Amino acid sequence: MATISIKEVRKSYGNQEVIHGVSVDVEDGEFIVIVGPSGCGKSTLLRMVAGLERITSGTIEIAGKVVNELEPRERNIAMVFQNYALYPHMTVFDNMAYGLKIMRLPKAEIRARVDKAAAMLQLEPYLQRKPRELSGGQRQRVAMGRALVRDPAAFLFDEPLSNLDAKLRVQMRLEIKQMQRSVGTTSLYVTHDQVEAMTLADRLIVMNQGVAEQVGTPISVYEKPASIFVAGFIGSPAMNLIPAEAQGDGLRLAGGGVVKPRDVALPDAGRKVLLGVRPEHLGVVDGSGGADLAMKVAAVEALGADTLAHGHAQETGETGEMLVARLPGSTRVAVGDTLPLAIGPGMAHVFDAGTGKRI
Repeated sequence: MATISIKEVRKSYGNQEVIHGVSVDVEDGEFIVIVGPSGCGKSTLLRMVAGLERITSGTIEIAGKVVNELEPRERNIAMVFQNYALYPHMTVFDNMAYGLKIMRLPKAEIRARVDKAAAMLQLEPYLQRKPRELSGGQRQRVAMGRALVRDPAAFLFDEPLSNLDAKLRVQMRLEIKQMQRSVGTTSLYVTHDQVEAMTLADRLIVMNQGVAEQVGTPISVYEKPASIFVAGFIGSPAMNLIPAEAQGDGLRLAGGGVVKPRDVALPDAGRKVLLGVRPEHLGVVDGSGGADLAMKVAAVEALGADTLAHGHAQETGETGEMLVARLPGSTRVAVGDTLPLAIGPGMAHVFDAGTGKRI
């Protein structure tokens, strides 16, 4: 096991800078998930840690040793890719043992390591099968087993579950988390799936156009997003963002309505802001008393446990942003209804309209 320290790392292709001075320290045994949309630089950052991409400037340390100039095989890391990259002519056992044979380990030790990993990943019945005889989930387990047997300083995962179906992804991410906790190996994991990120991570690195927009625990990122990008990316459905102007003890919306969020510090009067409210923090109130917004419903999604109501709030005007409220599945709502909605105490977020940063 080992720490990983990324210090002011930058990456450029010619004059185009794609990673803009990312810094983060990964503790020994920590599971860090790098999450963001396609093209944000998350895989590039991971590949620089692995040694598959050269860094333009900055330093990367693994176990206290600067590895900038080291080849991937010299960094004592193991990587699991999106595609399984298994040798089709080899059995599961031989695929998992191949790296150990290259290291010239004794046969007895190779057998012991492979058997231990196979037991952990429930691969014992398949050790003599070829990859073509396995399901997608089983192949991904073999790829993880091949990394696990090496007993590396760190695991690097590059979107390893994106080729699997939804149900299998849920099962596999639980297995990955259990495996990581069991062996205690420091791990960096890349995904674009925010649910995967929230459930796996000890801490998140939320990437946006080559910048580490926020680093924190999943709960802290969810509860206190540092910017409108993080607020919109983490959470499903995305956070409602409503243009407003601060005035006294409230926020004046585009349609003329004034919202007075409870237990939330407001900026100085006249400042242009965005009021952020997560759909699950909007609740229907009895009558109009205590309502912050009156939303005319334009569409309804009945999801069983939840009901998503979409529409415009009277306070924002018909040309304002479409809002969504996540209501209990038992809520009876139809297109054309007007819902009196209240923002939960302390559940509003205020962002600067110019910079997009949290106030």
